[in-house]
Amino acid sequence: MRFELEGFLDACRRAIAGNDAERAVRELVLATVAERAPVLAALGDREHGGLLTLFRSPELTVLDFAWPPWMCFKPHNHNMWSVVGLLSGREDNVFWRRTEASIEAAGARSLGAGEVGTLGVDIIHSVTNPIGKWTRALHVYGGDFFAPPKPRSEWEHETLSERPWDLDDTRRLFAEAEVRAIR
Repeated sequence: MRFELEGFLDACRRAIAGNDAERAVRELVLATVAERAPVLAALGDREHGGLLTLFRSPELTVLDFAWPPWMCFKPHNHNMWSVVGLLSGREDNVFWRRTEASIEAAGARSLGAGEVGTLGVDIIHSVTNPIGKWTRALHVYGGDFFAPPKPRSEWEHETLSERPWDLDDTRRLFAEAEVRAIR
């Protein structure tokens, strides 16, 4: 099987134009990560952790995420639905719900290579790469990840205090995790 990025992006654009975009994108991502080797070959090796934008529009964002080993990412929301398809490694998600003062853990799900997770518009989650190797995933968002319809939030790891999402801080966290992984 051969994977062509432009064909995948075209299929994502068609999927979001339909009546049940989230379900259609989930089915597309599930079929795509079922055959991971051609996808990884087409995307190529990543030299650094973090997010690489493959496509961005007001209705759709497609990202290639590379998680360094053992990286823990703070609780955050997206304010749009998303579909995550694991190409390699593992991803552990903790799901959070709002309380009067902060947030509290409300559930968890672990994803392995070839598996797909769907996050609804209001989901708050944190993510950990729980293994000693890199994790790669395709993330498809039902909107502009970098300019959501409502401002995004993140919660500080230790105190769980809410603050506005900070893309620069996100990039710094990936860079720090990468340095720790190289040591």
